[in-house]
Amino acid sequence: MMLATAGRVLDQLRHDHRSVALILVVPALLLAAVYFLFENENLPPGRPRTFDRAGLVMLAIFPFVVMFLVTSITMLRERTSGTLERLLTTPIHKADLLFGYALAFSIMAALQSVVATAVAYWVFGLNIKGGPGLVVMIAVINAVLGVALGLLCSAFARTEFQAVQFMPVVVIPQILLCGLFVARSRMNGVLESISNVLPLTFSVDALQEVAGHAEATPAMWHDIVAVSTMVVAVLVLASLTLRRQIR
Repeated sequence: MMLATAGRVLDQLRHDHRSVALILVVPALLLAAVYFLFENENLPPGRPRTFDRAGLVMLAIFPFVVMFLVTSITMLRERTSGTLERLLTTPIHKADLLFGYALAFSIMAALQSVVATAVAYWVFGLNIKGGPGLVVMIAVINAVLGVALGLLCSAFARTEFQAVQFMPVVVIPQILLCGLFVARSRMNGVLESISNVLPLTFSVDALQEVAGHAEATPAMWHDIVAVSTMVVAVLVLASLTLRRQIR
């Protein structure tokens, strides 16, 4: 039943060219904007480019944001159109349904991450110590995190506009506190404590481990396990929010 649900969602996405373009193309275009933003910077010999740091982090942030938006809005349409209510009248278990949606969007997230990482490495020459395989793995996990949070937040929205409004609550604080703009050690004590438990923070820390080491480190695996655990927990919580109709 889970695979059948995933297949149905993928078939719907296949006919939604705008959503496919948003998932696969937009992160790469945003990454290009980051590259050209720092294209003309003057650096002393031996100093790494700003793009190598910022672009790497964006490989976690862009898939996270895009998949959160696409998933939350798509799931809300399933609720408001009555599709979800009809499915819940069948013998299908709510967990099968929810994880089927997650599987479908996770496949799209994986494709998105591969495209964005390929563009970063082979078009813009991303130069870090770690290999692209580790970067793709972390980017995929982070995109799936966006899927999980999007599924959860869709339960509390009544319109697509409300679904988008969850971004300032769920997404933007994580971007601000993940260490992209200010090192977390230099943050206010309260903000640092909050950042220490946000899933995006673990993803950024994992990417920084990849940037600084040629091989996978225990710290990187710790961060990946932490994010993966949070993803499963959010999906389980989201499955508990499934109800037969919108009130």
